[in-house]
Amino acid sequence: MNTSVRIKGALFDVDGTLVLSNEAHAQAWVEAFASFGITVPIEHVRPLIGMGGDKLVPALAPALSSDTGMGKEIAERHKQCFLSEYVPTLRPAPGARDLCLHLRDQGLQLSTATSANAEELSRLLEIADVKDVFEAKGGSDDKDSKPSSDVVVAALARIRLKPEEVIMVGDTPYDIESARKCGIRTIAVRCGGWDDARLRDAIAIYDDPADLLARYWESPFGRAAGPASSDGPR
Repeated sequence: MNTSVRIKGALFDVDGTLVLSNEAHAQAWVEAFASFGITVPIEHVRPLIGMGGDKLVPALAPALSSDTGMGKEIAERHKQCFLSEYVPTLRPAPGARDLCLHLRDQGLQLSTATSANAEELSRLLEIADVKDVFEAKGGSDDKDSKPSSDVVVAALARIRLKPEEVIMVGDTPYDIESARKCGIRTIAVRCGGWDDARLRDAIAIYDDPADLLARYWESPFGRAAGPASSDGPR
């Protein structure tokens, strides 16, 4: 990674990165489809978590769209199920608040870049205890969700930085892909459940936010704050 450009900001995915919510989303989607008489194995759902409902519904049921008819009703049922049944049980990812505070204390601007809608995002940021840390917050409402670049472009615009001045932090291949489309590099965390092979296009991989914080000064964030050097993914 070329560290000649100073990193001024961090874009954060939320589900699976700051909150351990990926399995809950998968369960909620299974329940949502089942309530309309459609059986979807959870093994088919898990690899799609990280996408928004606009992508996930037709991926699981190609005849449906999340914008109209039954597909839209399933997407709404997922949202209701997730918020009412699962959100109260969720926990923050280890080190979520401490990492965000440290980045802010280092002078970085923070923005969310997530496929979550506004209502979900508000609840998730409360769970992660970082609502007060982020200067800029926004979800996927009225935007094409990951792996589209829309939410990342919007996040970048909120903090008014160039792609080379920020690093994305996420937990899925969809985070990495959406950021790459904007020319942004991604640090991946494993706490969302994805293995290193699927996260291989990240510039670095850590267990969770706590692991990244513990090794901050050797991480892409820390190296960008020090003398210019270059190396590859770890």
